[in-house]
Parts: sequence; structure tokens; C-alpha cells
Amino acid sequence: MDRRSVLALGAGVAAAPLLTACAGASTSGGGGEGTVTLLSNQFSPVEERQRFEAILKARVTAAPVAFNQVETGIFASTLQSQVDSGKPQISLAGAQHGDLAPHASRLIDLDDVLGRLGDRGFAPELTELARLGGATTKYVPWMQASYVLAVHKRALEWLPSGADVRTLTYDQLLDWATAGRRGNGGKPVFGLPAGAKGLYHRFLQGYLVPSFSGGQITTYRSADAVAGWQYLRELWAQTAPASTGWDNMQEPLQRGEVLIGFDHSARLVGAPADKPDDWLMVPAPAGPKGLGYMAVVVGLGIPNGAPETDRAKQVIESLTAPEVQLDVLRQNAFFPVTNAPVPADLPAAVALAETAISAQRDAPNAILSLPPVGLGARDGEVAQVFKDTFKEILIDGKDVKAVVDAQGARLDGIVAEAKVPCWAPDPAGAECRVA
Repeated sequence: MDRRSVLALGAGVAAAPLLTACAGASTSGGGGEGTVTLLSNQFSPVEERQRFEAILKARVTAAPVAFNQVETGIFASTLQSQVDSGKPQISLAGAQHGDLAPHASRLIDLDDVLGRLGDRGFAPELTELARLGGATTKYVPWMQASYVLAVHKRALEWLPSGADVRTLTYDQLLDWATAGRRGNGGKPVFGLPAGAKGLYHRFLQGYLVPSFSGGQITTYRSADAVAGWQYLRELWAQTAPASTGWDNMQEPLQRGEVLIGFDHSARLVGAPADKPDDWLMVPAPAGPKGLGYMAVVVGLGIPNGAPETDRAKQVIESLTAPEVQLDVLRQNAFFPVTNAPVPADLPAAVALAETAISAQRDAPNAILSLPPVGLGARDGEVAQVFKDTFKEILIDGKDVKAVVDAQGARLDGIVAEAKVPCWAPDPAGAECRVA
């Protein structure tokens, strides 16, 4: 898979009602006959969901769309139980590539839809991913995103001599965080989204471990990975303790609680929104093996036997139209998967994110990582291994190698039972196991 084409901007039980499985989920567009029900694990923050619902209402005219946002585990179990029962109530499933992969046999072929969308200019690597390892298209690419660093320019006064903020190494980030804390009267300037709903496990999976070890799963117990966790212990000592309560970084950054933060692009753009000239967004640092980064590819599939299939296909066409792709970019900072031209008049904060993501993707030492592929509901178990490793080493102060060995064995047990091939950056093809 060509990393330069990924993120290439411009380039319950089945018998129960759906909303029982999706308790508390938001809906739009009413219900009943003619409504397309879109089940998705995207746009979980309330503000993101509301903005996307407004886009649906304004832009999608083929049918009213009921948008039901759920957690990943509920997404997987709902899709599986409804399709396997032969009584699906979902018309569309919108999720990350790795969350759709376990359900390839539960999704209809969409070659006809993709064929009608030839003018969209989907990158070949994305349409190949959308086959989910088979011969036909199982989802249509919808949107993509990544994770970067947001930096308030005040923090630049503590940047180490000789360091370029746009090509940082992890050692330079540590030196910067240390000097910033010292210069800031002992108050840390760096933060991570390490709260209960934060995406810090993606930092570990896609950035830290690949940058130090070159892999995500196969290298989990390696000496290089241990060195990465030892490094993170040092960085954590210079990180705002309140990070364990932060689910996203844009709010503490906006409040000035920290000046440097890592997060999903959609969870950073609120920080510079009011005063964009005071901010930078830059690529993640590089480690000994390179610049590990995670690309998030999201697609739209139609379950077997879904109601309103024809209308669901029309909704897919609407959501991949250039004006809708750009609406989602402007409103929620998820980037186009089509050739929709990125306009010059983007909101300044979104333009900052676009610059950082492009530079990160195109770095000569970039190491592309994907979120776990093919694990379904077990993705949460893999994420928990990374989270528990984080907690035991950084919060509980346990021995790094002992924790990595124990959690590596636990991780190996999960992927061994799942019997899935590895995903980037680990070698593709063979059944994925921890060495």
C-alpha cells in the first residue's frame, strides 16, 4: 500500500428495534419507510455529530437519513446480529476500514456504485482496500483523518537549539517538554488525551511503538519497543498530570492549560479556531525507525438484505460528492477521499491541520500504520492491551520489560484466537502474531 496515496488530500439481538441496540444514539431525518438508517462509530463527540447531522439535512436529498452513532463494539455486534438473523434494519454502515473488514461477507458488492463514481478520483490504494481482500468492492471510501501535534507559538521559545518544529525527533520533543516546563514555572506544557474516552491508544499503536520498533503487533515485545516505553516514561514525567482526565486536547489547549498537544485532527481544530495566527500544527516526531503515523480510512457499506438499498446507494453518492466532502472537511476536519479540490478559503484551523497531515504523510522516513484490521469487537481488547501497558508503566511505575512481556503475551493470545493477517506497518499476508 502506497502511504503517499493514503491521506492524499485533493487526490443487541436482531429481533429488537435498532435503537434498542443503539440506546441514546441520535437520529435525524425521521424514521419509517423511505428512511436510510446509517449506523456508524464515527463522530462520537456531540458537536461533531450535530454538525454532521446538519450536513445530512442540507445536502442529502435522496432520502431522509437517520444517523445512529454508537461505540465500536455495539457497531460490530449490531451489524453481525442483524445480518445473521436475516432481518437487518440498517441501510448503511459507516466505519473505519478495520471495523468493516470482519464483516466482508455481510456486505453487498458495490462495484456498480463505485463504477458510477469514476469522476470522484478515489486513490487506487483506497479502492483496493475497499475490496477487503476479495475481488469486489465491499465499501465505498468516505473520509480520512490522522493525528498530529498542535503547538501554541509561545512554546517555541523553549524549542531546543537546532530543532525544526516541523521535523522533530522524540528526543527533541522530550527536551522541549522539559525546557518548557522549567521555563513555565514548573507547569508542564505538553499534554496527551489520556482520559477514559481519549485516543491515546492510537498514539501508542500508530506512533510510539512503530517509531521505535518498526511494527505494531509483531514487534510488541522487542527490545526496541521496550526502549520506546522507557522513553515514554521520561516524557510522561514532563506531561501534564491532568492528561488522564482529558478526552480531547483542543479544550485544554484552548484554555491554555498546556501549549503542545497530540490528538486526532478533528479533536485539535477547536484550539486554534479563534486565534489561528497564534498556532501551528506539525507532524508527529520521528523515532529510531522513522516517523510512525496512523492513517484513518473510513468507508460506507450496505449490509446484505438491507432495507432501502437503492436509496442507500444514492446516499453514498451524495456523501462522496465534492461539496459534501468539503463540508465535512470544513465542519469536522475529516479529509476528502476524492479529488475534491481543497479550497484556499478553508477555516484557518483546518488549513493548519491539512498542512501538518500532508507533511507527515510525505516525510521521507514515514512509517504508515493502520488501526487494527479484521478484529471487529476485539479491537477494543487490543486497544486495552496498549492502555493497560500505559497505565502499568506510567501510572503504577512497574518494570517496563516485565509489563511489556506480560502484555505482549496477552496481545498474542488475542490475535492468535482472531486468526487475522497483519496490517501496516507489520508484514502483510501471514497470520499476525507477537514475536
